[in-house]
Order: sequence, then C-alpha cells, then structure tokens
Amino acid sequence: MSEHDLTRRRVLGLGLVAVAGLSASAALARRPAATGAQLRSALPLPEPYRTPLPIPPVLRPAGDGRYTIAQRETVMEILPGVHTPMWTYEGTFPGPTIESRRGRPITVTHRNELPVPTVVHLHGGRTPAASDGYPTDLILPEGGHHAGMHMGNDPRAVVSHVTRDYTFPLEQRPTLLWYHDHRMDFTGPAIWRGLAGLHIVRDDAEENLGLPSGPRELPLVLADRAFAADGSLAYPALDPTLQERPGVRPAYLAGVQGDVILVNGAPWPVHEVDAARYRLRVLNASNSRHYELEARTDDGRRLDLVQVGADQGLLAAPVVHGSLPIAPAERYDIVVDFSAVPAGARVRLRNLLGEGRTTDVMAFRVARRAPDDSRVPPVLCTDLPTWRRGDAVRVRDLAFRAGRMGGEHGWLIGGRPFDPARADVTTALGDVEVWRLVADVHHPVHLHLVGFRVLSRRGRAPLAHDAGLKDTVSLRPGEAVEIITRFEGYRGRYLFHCHNAEHEDMGMMANLEIT
Repeated sequence: MSEHDLTRRRVLGLGLVAVAGLSASAALARRPAATGAQLRSALPLPEPYRTPLPIPPVLRPAGDGRYTIAQRETVMEILPGVHTPMWTYEGTFPGPTIESRRGRPITVTHRNELPVPTVVHLHGGRTPAASDGYPTDLILPEGGHHAGMHMGNDPRAVVSHVTRDYTFPLEQRPTLLWYHDHRMDFTGPAIWRGLAGLHIVRDDAEENLGLPSGPRELPLVLADRAFAADGSLAYPALDPTLQERPGVRPAYLAGVQGDVILVNGAPWPVHEVDAARYRLRVLNASNSRHYELEARTDDGRRLDLVQVGADQGLLAAPVVHGSLPIAPAERYDIVVDFSAVPAGARVRLRNLLGEGRTTDVMAFRVARRAPDDSRVPPVLCTDLPTWRRGDAVRVRDLAFRAGRMGGEHGWLIGGRPFDPARADVTTALGDVEVWRLVADVHHPVHLHLVGFRVLSRRGRAPLAHDAGLKDTVSLRPGEAVEIITRFEGYRGRYLFHCHNAEHEDMGMMANLEIT
C-alpha cells in the first residue's frame, strides 16, 4: 500500500467516526437538507438583491472547433469591496461558457498555471475515455513535482505536463453540461475555489421549438461559499495547499456548505426582466447543498416552474412544478412566465431547504411590458430512449453508505472505497442494465458517459422531477431508487460516484469498465 493510500485511510479514520457513530441515516434524515455542515463567514455579508446578476462570458474559439482555457489564480470581487483569491478557468467564476453544436466535434486545450495538478471532466458529456477526465489522468503544473500527485499509483494513469487536449465528439442530445476539476481526493476544494464552468450543446430541432432564447435564456449556476476574515474562501481542508493530505476537518465529513448563496458568482443577485417568459438553465454547482427552488412574488403569489429539460436534455413533454428540488450536479431547464407580474414588482427565487440567509437565492425585477412570441409546446421531443425492464441483461444492487475500511470508516460503494486499480462494474458496450441504488444519507449519484431513466423510488413510481433522461439522481436518506440505462458510446474506463464532493473525495467512487 502506498504512503498516499495510508495517509488517505488515516484521514478517513480520523473523521468519519463522527458520521458513522451517528447512526447516520436516522440522524441526518430529520431535515431534507441536513447532509453537510455549514461554515460561517467571518465578514459582514451584503444585503440580498443588490448585486446585478452576471452572465458568464461565452468562450470564443481559437480556431475551427478548437478552444483554449488557462487554469490560473485570480483575485476577484465576489463580495462587494472584498478581494478574494480564486482558482479559475480563464480568470472568471464560473468559467467561460462553451457553446457547441450537436455532432460537431471540438477540442479544448487546457493549460495548468495553478500550483497543483488538475483534471477536467465534462459532466454529462458522451466522451471517449481518454478525454473523460479520469481522476488520475493529471495535468501537472509547470516546474516541480508534488508528493502524492500520481494519486494511488494508478498504473493506467495518463499524465500530461502543463497542457492537455480534451476532445468531445458531442454526439448527444442538446443540453446543459458543465466542466469541473476531477482530481482524485481533491475535487471538492478545487470546485470550491472556482474550477467550474458551463458547456451548452445546441441543435436546430431544439431551437425551432420556440422556447425563450437570446437575453431571455439565462444560465444560473448555484453555489454556496463562506469567506474568511481576510476575504479568502473558507474551506476546512486538512491540507490547505491541496497537494498531499486529502480530507476535511471532522465536523465537515458529511459535506461542506457555505452561508453565502452565489448565482453566477454573485451573492444573492437581482436581474431585470421583461414581463415575458424566460428559460432558466439551472445548475447546482454546490459541493453538498441541496435546494428546493420556488419562485414567489413579494405579495405571496407563487409562479409555476415549467420544466422542459433535465440533465441530458429535453423532456418528452413539459412538467409543471410548484417547487423543484435540485441536488449537487443536477441541472434543470425551466421556463418561468413573468407576463402576469406587474411592472416594478419583484419575484424572488427562494430555497425552501435553506435556513436564515440561505433561504434567499436571487430575485427578478419586472421592468416593463414587452412582446413575447416564445412558447412552451406540448411535445418537446420524440427521441427519448424507450428501454424497458425486459431489455436489461442484468440487475445490480449498489449501496452508498458510510462503513468500515480496514478497521476505519469511509464513504463507500458496495462496502468498498475507491481504488483506481480495481474494476468494480464491467459491462459490454450496448448492454442494458437496471441498477438498484440504496442510500444511508443524501447521495446524488452520477454516472459518467451515459444517461439513464429513473424507474422507481421506494418501489413506487418516480417523482415528477425524475422525468426525462438524467445523469445524476438524488438518493434521499434510506431510499432505494431504480434506474435503467444502455451502456453505449465508447469502450473504456469510466466512473460512477456520489456527487457530494466531500463524499466523492473520501472514497465514494467506483470504476465502470465498458468492454
């Protein structure tokens, strides 16, 4: 066993006692949003709904189908008047948005100017294994070696120096994807420091539906953070350099949450809108915080959230919600109609799972009456897969739980912590499988490469927000969820894991070999 593995196991053993000793599913199931502990900022926080909503810039290509992104340290003003060092893509948080077309391949060259190794994963992408961002396929920074950076001595790791090309065929349905750091054991703190950005795939069929577009299509990246007294981001890492010792302080082993809600990198922002329909492309980029979103006017009237898409693109038909839960890494594509809201009125987007300031997310101020020729058609798409239980060649049972690891405690899948040298699930290209997932506490489970449909929850029908094709499903405490998928696209080594970033970093990840 490597020194890194020994260190990793000692870290897990020090802290997960605090979780396992709770009888976790009982203690953490009392409140829907309880899987995680909240940091408190050491600075005065701004009043909500004062900062304009920023829109992430769209990245310009460096050539035909080629993009370049520098990963670098930048000082940003997140809180008004406060300077905060960040790790960024191209100097912004979130990173720049890549807009691409279905079936038109692109190559993105990442250059690592940070002090640590990095990995880039296009979350939700149908990507060949060489470009999927396996956690040990590192981009090393220039000049120098970092102890433990090869992460578990993986014999299959492909290490690049300073730059790496990621190629994305984009043979997939139009949807909202996101890219983020995926380095083994350090994904949580790297995302927390700013390494996340959007990638939108478009096609002609979706654009011809008549959904709100242009300035009435808003990307909304939800993320919570906390701030230290000097303006830096607070995070309870055992090794603040993020080079050698993984893990967080014992109180935060269930997940790290902040007391400041950011949307597109701004605290509790406000956005001026017309009295018209808007398409909100929502990503929960938080490490462990769950949201249940509700849009309500100041006089108490709730607006419908009309869901038109999920993680992997359009639904077959719209689904209307009064409120919408969204777990870490999930994306929802929703339309909100402001046409009945008087000019000058305000609509607040709130988090029903929050407490205190974390109940506030952002606000929309209706500025004017305006023409609107957009629509939400009753049929959105006809290309969703129609897999049935009878198509499955096998059924797998997978448990996501805290447990014992070499006499210590860890976040485990099937009773085992992540090991890059072990094949956990092996399946053949084209096979259809049903997976039965069971959880002790909240675990948003993400499959790389493929989308899936939710078949059942607790042996009953899926919930309304489970509609469509997904790549991340929120398991609630004590819950069993069945999903069905076809493993198609590419052969190679992929992953499935919990997208509570602290759970992922502390062992809750497994290998998926497609042969």
